[in-house]
Amino acid sequence: MQEITAEPGQGAYVIGPYNEPVATVTPGEKVVIETMDAFENRITSPDDDITQIITLPFVNPLTGPIYVEGAEKGDTLAVTIHDIEVTRNYGVSALIPDFGGLCGTVFTRTLQPALPAKVMIHPINDGHITFSEDLPIAAIPYEPFYGTIGTAPEIEAISSLAPGFHGGNMDAADVCPGNTVFLPVNVPGALFHVGDGHAAQGDAEVCGVATEIPTRGTFTFEVIKGSVIGTPRVDSDEFIMAIGSARPMEDAARIAFYELIMWLEADYGIDRLVAYQLCSQVARVRLANMVDILYSVVAKFPKKYLPTR
Repeated sequence: MQEITAEPGQGAYVIGPYNEPVATVTPGEKVVIETMDAFENRITSPDDDITQIITLPFVNPLTGPIYVEGAEKGDTLAVTIHDIEVTRNYGVSALIPDFGGLCGTVFTRTLQPALPAKVMIHPINDGHITFSEDLPIAAIPYEPFYGTIGTAPEIEAISSLAPGFHGGNMDAADVCPGNTVFLPVNVPGALFHVGDGHAAQGDAEVCGVATEIPTRGTFTFEVIKGSVIGTPRVDSDEFIMAIGSARPMEDAARIAFYELIMWLEADYGIDRLVAYQLCSQVARVRLANMVDILYSVVAKFPKKYLPTR
């Protein structure tokens, strides 16, 4: 089985068409991909000063680009995540000045002082995460996923901090083991990138940081020829999902629902206005992130309401 490693200093901080691939994979091949955590594995203690360790926008180092044989513009890349293994016994979270959902940022300017920097270390043992040894609460389940996953846009190089139509830093917890992620192909080989592993995250990732971990994940890639999608999609046992990223947040939701309805019409034969009404009755929504350069919303349609064939 091919293994694609991740080393400090080698991560990609943009998703784009200009970097040389670090590896090539074949459709149907099972591949192991290592990723670093959002801070390049450089935080080891709660006493670390995160302002001296990172400089925005140089966070979320990604493994990639990975060239997928046979993928061409106008195709869709289907990425199945089989498992995500954490490669150390702790996760990291932090407060970062001028970053987060409930503080002044470079995009939302206020006159209040920036939040103080703070690092927390969260031990991970036996499938559970200890948030704090000083706070008497239940352990948090280990529920890993990739915060950042995407393919290269045709001409742009987009920060690993940003989500968009290519995927990117969506922070959607549905990008997890057992699910298949569908991404648009805009360039030869798709140029797949992945990273920003999370051991746990609440919806919205409100402070901007989850339980950040380095990972060793197992993937399979397939190329769906001649299939054009407008924004990332996810398939799970229970839902089909479309992800929209935009500001303001309601436009992210509109993109997600638009793409979900187009999917229901094209693949399941439900007239789009009927699908529109049906989504109003049974759809679910996840606010994936309310922090990044764009916000991400996941629109979910329960499979139990898909037409029988």
